[in-house]
Amino acid sequence: MDALEFVRVRELEVAVRIWNPDAPRTLIAWHGLARHGGDFSALARELGSGWRILAPDTPGRGLSSWSLFPAHDYLYSHYMTVAIALLDHFKLDRVDWLGTSMGGLLGMLMAADPQHSLRISRLILNDVGPELNQEGLIGLAGYFGVTHRFSNFSELQQELKRHYGSFGITSDSAWRELALNSARRLPDGSWTYHFDPRIGEQFVHDTPRDTWADWANIRCPVMVIRGEESTLLDAATLPRMAEKQPELVTLTVPDCGHAPMLDKPAQVNPIRQFLDRPAPLPAAVGFQAKATTGWQRAVHWLAEQWRRWWK
Repeated sequence: MDALEFVRVRELEVAVRIWNPDAPRTLIAWHGLARHGGDFSALARELGSGWRILAPDTPGRGLSSWSLFPAHDYLYSHYMTVAIALLDHFKLDRVDWLGTSMGGLLGMLMAADPQHSLRISRLILNDVGPELNQEGLIGLAGYFGVTHRFSNFSELQQELKRHYGSFGITSDSAWRELALNSARRLPDGSWTYHFDPRIGEQFVHDTPRDTWADWANIRCPVMVIRGEESTLLDAATLPRMAEKQPELVTLTVPDCGHAPMLDKPAQVNPIRQFLDRPAPLPAAVGFQAKATTGWQRAVHWLAEQWRRWWK
């Protein structure tokens, strides 16, 4: 990490980890349910100095504030509010987005939203899609819905290796880094994870929606990465996703479950190739909505002049 910035969103402080802050291109990298932006350090290294990586810690995780109102703030609707505030803060009218699990679903909602879709130029989903394995979801909700307490750091380290074994981590140094970045000491000297245990309440309070309809509404180029042994994104879901998005780019990572760490050249090189592809301007599905950025206002104005010219 080369820089750390804190952005106030309503009553919460959101930490944003930054790599290569002066790079000419920007990628938003958003983590999964119980992780934080630090997970993208290897991706930033592999992707190279030409990319500025902005990796927020979602409220309730990492260095960001914990909410006093989890039923209100630990929801996708509020995460979208946070995401838009961060794009505005960094003056990003249009940006590439990579999201792991929860971060991918958030990017999908952004790219499908009539008001904000034009802000996503390319979308990369890491082991997530519009339909998720129900047993896998129940497992996530059950594990992260309770407080985990360890009497010493070694116990926490062992549990991380057990629970995150599907990430495809192979080196001792990577496991050590994961443990150091995942731990929080409690007042009695024991250890727990870095996140607010109430983040799991989103499984209770979030409003169900037709995510297949969201998927069909996406107009930007999309790439989906799937761990070959994923317990969340079934292999049979990918062909159905391609039916709605014929230009879909897919990558299956061998010997990996949910979710690939995106820390090896074999995983990052296809991402780089996808990001280097031209991103056509999507259909302006949001012209009826209020333009919220300078770029969108400019597009709205040009469209209005075009309509007047051809009256």
